[in-house]
Amino acid sequence: MAECKKIILGIAGGIAAYKTPELVRRLRDRGAEVQVVMTRSAEEFVTGTTLQAVSGLPVRSNLWDKDAEAAMGHIELARWADLVLIAPATAEIMSRLASGAAPDLLTTLCLATNAPLVIAPAMNHVMWSNPAVQANRQVLEARGVRILGPDRGDQACGETGEGRMVEPDAIAAAVTGPTIVADVERPPLIGRKIMITAGPTREAIDPVRYISNRSSGKMAYAMARAAAAAGAEVVLISGPVELTTPDGIQRVDVESAREMFAATHERIDNIDIFIAAAAVADYCAESVHENKIKKTEARMSIELVRTPDILASVAELENGPFTVGFAAETENLREYAISKLEKKNLDMIVANQVGRNRGFDSDDNKVDVFWTAGDQSFPMMPKTELAVALIKLIGERYLERSAPGTRGELADRARIIHE
Repeated sequence: MAECKKIILGIAGGIAAYKTPELVRRLRDRGAEVQVVMTRSAEEFVTGTTLQAVSGLPVRSNLWDKDAEAAMGHIELARWADLVLIAPATAEIMSRLASGAAPDLLTTLCLATNAPLVIAPAMNHVMWSNPAVQANRQVLEARGVRILGPDRGDQACGETGEGRMVEPDAIAAAVTGPTIVADVERPPLIGRKIMITAGPTREAIDPVRYISNRSSGKMAYAMARAAAAAGAEVVLISGPVELTTPDGIQRVDVESAREMFAATHERIDNIDIFIAAAAVADYCAESVHENKIKKTEARMSIELVRTPDILASVAELENGPFTVGFAAETENLREYAISKLEKKNLDMIVANQVGRNRGFDSDDNKVDVFWTAGDQSFPMMPKTELAVALIKLIGERYLERSAPGTRGELADRARIIHE
C-alpha cells in the first residue's frame, strides 16, 4: 500500500477526544498532512483552535459551511484524502457508518471518499460489549473498514474494561509511512493464528527471591497489537509485565519458564506463526526453598539447571508453525543470531543489541532480521512503529513459504547455501 500522506482525522464526541492534539502531532511527525474534521459533539471535548494550531489547517465541522460548500468542499475533501481516520470513534459514529447515514460533514465524507477508512473506537466497556455495537463492528469489518482497538484499561467513568482508545503513537504507527501493516481493504493476516511470547520469566529461589532479567515486554506487546491490526487472531503468552493487554488478544499470564513452556504447548495446535519474543531465563534453581533463606553465611551457592527450550521445542514440531526467534546479544550480534537460526532450525530470527540504555526498558529499538535466504535491517525507531514493520515482514515471509511449492524451493536454496 502506498504511503498515507494526506489524512482526514475525524473526531467524534467522546472523552478520548482530548488525546487528538497529540495524535495530530504524531501523524505530522511521520510526514502526514492532517485535515481535522470534527462532529458538533467533539467540540464539547476539544477546541478547534487547539487542533488548528497543531495541524496547521483550518478545522472543518459544518456540512453547511457556505464558503466551503460553494465549491462542493466535502467532495473536494473526500477526493483529497489518502486515508480517513476516525479517532475516537463513538458508538454513535459506528452506527451511522454501518447504516450509511450521513447527517454531518464527517459521515458524508466517509460515503463520498474512495480512500480507506480506519476507526479507533472509544467508549464505556459496557457499550463496547453491547450486541448492537458488536453487530455494527462486524458490518464495518466485512466492508473492509480497519478497526484499531479498543484497548483494555481504566476508563473515565472509573471502571475498567475494553473501551479505551488506542494510544496516539500506536495509531500513527499503524496508519502512516512505508511500514504500514497492510492493505486496509483486506488485512493480510486475516484468518491466521499467531502466538507471541512476551516479557521476562521469574525463576524462584525461595518465596521472596527470584532470578529474572530486564525485559519490559514492550516489543512483544507492540507486535501483538500490530498482528491483531493485520487481521490475525493473537494468543499472547506473557511473563510478568506492567502493560495493558491490547484489545481482542487472548492473554495467558505465566511466571516461570516451565509455565511458559506448558502454556505454549497447550495452545500451539493450529497456530500458523509462533514469535518467541520473550526473554526466557536460561537457568533456574535446581531446588526452591520452601521458606525464605536467612542471611547467615558470608557466601551462598545456588545450583542452577537449564530451563526447557521453548523456541527449539516449537521449531521441532512436525508440521509446526512458521517460527520466529529473538536474539538479544551484547556482542557479535550477527554471528550469534545466524548460529541460533541454524541450530534451532528457525524460519526467521530478530536480533537486537542489548545493554545499558539499549533494547530492554526502552521505548525505541533497532534490529536486524535474518532468514535462510536473506536479511533486513531496521534503524532505531519507536517499538510501536518497529512492530508494524516486523509483522509486515514476518507476514510476507510466512505467506511466501505457505505458497504452493515454496517449501521445497526454500529447502533447495538452504542446501545450496550450506554447500
